[in-house]
Amino acid sequence: MAATVSRRRPAEPARVDLKLKDLRYLVAVADTHHFGRAAAKCFVSQPTLSTQLRKLEEYLGVQLIERQPRHPVLTRAGEAIVARARRMLDAGREIVDIAQTWRDPLSGPLRLAVLPTIGPYLLPQVLGKVRKALPRVELLLYEHQTKTMLDELRLGQIDMGILALPIEADGLVTRKLYDEPFLLAVPAQHRLASLSQARPADLDGETLLLLEDGHCLRDQALAFCERRGVHEKQDFRATSIETLRQMVATGAGVTLLPALAAQGAYGGARGIRLLPFVRPAPSRVIGAVWRASSARGAVIDTLCGLIGKHNGLT
Repeated sequence: MAATVSRRRPAEPARVDLKLKDLRYLVAVADTHHFGRAAAKCFVSQPTLSTQLRKLEEYLGVQLIERQPRHPVLTRAGEAIVARARRMLDAGREIVDIAQTWRDPLSGPLRLAVLPTIGPYLLPQVLGKVRKALPRVELLLYEHQTKTMLDELRLGQIDMGILALPIEADGLVTRKLYDEPFLLAVPAQHRLASLSQARPADLDGETLLLLEDGHCLRDQALAFCERRGVHEKQDFRATSIETLRQMVATGAGVTLLPALAAQGAYGGARGIRLLPFVRPAPSRVIGAVWRASSARGAVIDTLCGLIGKHNGLT
């Protein structure tokens, strides 16, 4: 008797029906550790967010969040899923960016982060030129220190950063924009105030005012001064260049200021004398950084060209 062949179709794989919206809610809880703040971040009500997360848990068949009264905590499964959800959300943004680039490479939003020691001094000089050259680009501006900037760049939260080079650039692309020399800022009545230029040896015995930990400008100033007889003021850490400027004016010590922070109205601050250093002057390299996989290459390249050309130092 001849064997018969079954013509039954193979079972179809279970359909995956994950919604990026629900993953975004989960990541928001992971970032904020709070349902209310997560809901606000996602522009939905807290009940909506909570309901969708419970539906996500039911769909996956695993608990993602321990719902403690004031501090929701991810389960181990939740932590593993959040790590992959971030990549999916990043890929979703890249899909939108790719489509935008094909429609019009020099248009759409660009999320740009700048160091606090760069942004207030560089951006006023270049934004007018950027708007003129890239009228269809919407710049969304952020201020971040280096570590936060690189973390958000790798997570896809921003598209481009402007910071001091070099950096650990794994998976990222960097481009030098310009060199920025440092100036010595001393009180107007200081013994060095009458000089036309400062030499490294002039810092011997001085009290150095610096920014708080986390600012690369602090590290750069320390690197320049560490081999000289300069001692840092131990009971003071500034949160901004403007705080440093005011403290120098009171006679509390001296500091190094980036050249752009000493131009225009900033250069005429009362109670301070700004001295250029003899060559070779201490300086820092300002550059741009973005993801190697970014679809916004055309607009980033144009923006880098504008900044490199119109930074006020060339």
